[in-house]
Amino acid sequence: MKNNLLSATQIAALKKRFERCKTQILALEWVTQGSLSQSPQGNWRWTRKLKAKTVTVALSDKQAELFRLAIDGHRELENLIDQMRAISQQVLLDSVEGPPRRKRRISS
Repeated sequence: MKNNLLSATQIAALKKRFERCKTQILALEWVTQGSLSQSPQGNWRWTRKLKAKTVTVALSDKQAELFRLAIDGHRELENLIDQMRAISQQVLLDSVEGPPRRKRRISS
């Protein structure tokens, strides 16, 4: 069986990337899900799903700018969480030897 376990140096580098993601999460301001849209009349609307229903709230220009920043923050949060999951899975699967894997059969 091939030994593809991560070295201590590789694990340390992945841990550093993981910690950097945590630091970036702590630096985020407000976060919220949803989207912003502007009607032809220039009115701002924030729309989100709540219990399988679409909810829309009218916003002022100042509120719309705050919500835009919060929505951007939420996207960044999701991106960072995805990175942390990928790093975690790599370390968890590749730092300790697991059971032998079956070889894939290629059907003809």
